[in-house]
Amino acid sequence: MAEIKVPELAESIMEGTIAQWLKKPGDSVEKGEYIVELETDKVNVEIISEEAGVLKELKAEEGETVNVGDVIAIVDENASADDAAPEATPKQEQPKAENADAVQPATQQEEKHEAESKERPIASPAARKLAREKGIDLTEVPTVDPLGRVRKQDVEVYSNQPKQPVSAPTSQGKPAATVQDQPGKPVERVRLSRRRQTIAKRLVEVQQTAAMLTTFNEIDMTAIMELRKRKKDKFYEEHDVKLGFMSFFTKAVVAALKKYPAVNAELQDDELVYKKYYDIGVAVSTEEGLVVPVIRDCDRKNFAEIEDDILKVAKKARDNKLALSDLQGGTFTITNGGVFGSLLSTPILNGNQVGILGMHTIQTRPVAIDAERMENRPMMYVALSYDHRVIDGKEAVGFLVTVKKLLENPEDLLLEG
Repeated sequence: MAEIKVPELAESIMEGTIAQWLKKPGDSVEKGEYIVELETDKVNVEIISEEAGVLKELKAEEGETVNVGDVIAIVDENASADDAAPEATPKQEQPKAENADAVQPATQQEEKHEAESKERPIASPAARKLAREKGIDLTEVPTVDPLGRVRKQDVEVYSNQPKQPVSAPTSQGKPAATVQDQPGKPVERVRLSRRRQTIAKRLVEVQQTAAMLTTFNEIDMTAIMELRKRKKDKFYEEHDVKLGFMSFFTKAVVAALKKYPAVNAELQDDELVYKKYYDIGVAVSTEEGLVVPVIRDCDRKNFAEIEDDILKVAKKARDNKLALSDLQGGTFTITNGGVFGSLLSTPILNGNQVGILGMHTIQTRPVAIDAERMENRPMMYVALSYDHRVIDGKEAVGFLVTVKKLLENPEDLLLEG
C-alpha cells in the first residue's frame, strides 16, 4: 500500500483544506495523476499519486483541514483496474438466504453503483469548486455540453438566475438553504473560503502591526495618453502585446525606489533590510479575492516584457493556475482600483512590504495651467500607503512626487532605464 501525503508547500504554508477529491475509492490511478485539489492560503494545489494502482481509502473529507505530512489517501499499487469494481462474494460461495432479500445479487449491486454514478454529475474541477462555494447542487445545473459535463460557466449562469423563495423547512423535507434570523428577513449564510479567511486575517494583522499612513497626489495623464495613442499600433506589431498603463507605472516605481531605497526595504526585528532588486507585485482581482503575483526584475525589463508578464500572471490568477512561487518575494506592490471606477482609496500594505501604490480611475477635470488659463485634463489620483516605522513623511512624499514627475514626462522613463 502506498500513502498519499500532503507535500511540502511553502515555507510559510503548513496546512490546507481539501477542496475536492478528483478520484474516489475504487478508481484506478496512474503514476503522476492528480487525485485531490488542496486549497491553501494563497493558491490551490493539485496533489498527485506517486504510484499507479487503485485508490483504496480516503483519510480526509472535502472541507477538512490537513497539515503538511498528513496521510490523506491510500493507493494499492498491486491492484489493477479490474480490481476496482465493487467487491462481492463469489456467487458459488454465497450462503443460501432464508429469503429473497437476505443477499443482494451482483446485478443489484451494479444497478446501485450506476445509480450512484448518475447522482454525481460529470463536472470540471472549476465547476465543482464554484458550486461548492455558492452552495449549488450540481445536479440542478443545466448544461449545453453534448456529453453532459457541467462547466464553470454553466454554474455561473445558474447562480445568476433569480432564485425562487425558499419555503420554511418541514418535517418531511430538508432544511431550507435560506435561514431567517428575524421573521420576514431572509438571509443566506455562506462559509468563507480558506483564502478569503486568510486575506481578512492578514489585512487586520498589517493594520495592527504597521504604523500605516497614506499620502496622496494627482497625475496629469495627458502625456502618457498621447504617447500611447501614437505608439500603440507599432508597439503591438513589434511585441504582440498591448501598451498599457501598468508598464509606465512599474518603470516609474522602479526609478523612484532607486531614489528612495527605504521604500523597497523590509523591517526584520531590529534590522532594516534594503533590497537591491525590484520584484514588483501587481494586484489582480479574482473570484476568491485579491491576489498579488510578482513581476521579477522589473529594472531589467523593457515595457513590452513587463506588459507581457503582467498579462500572463493575470490570466493565471483568473484561471486559478498561479503557483506559490508566483506570489512570493515581492518588494513593492501596485494596485489599480481605477479599473473598477475607484476615484480615491487608501491601499493596505501587502505582507512585510513597507509601501504600496494605489492607482485610480482617470477622470477629466479642469486644471489651472497658469494664472489665466484653465484646461480640462485627464487626471488620476494616486496614493502611497507606507509603514511610518521605516519611511518618514518626507521620503514618502518625495517618492510619490518622483512617480508623478516621471509619468507626466514619460520620455524620462527611457533615461531612467
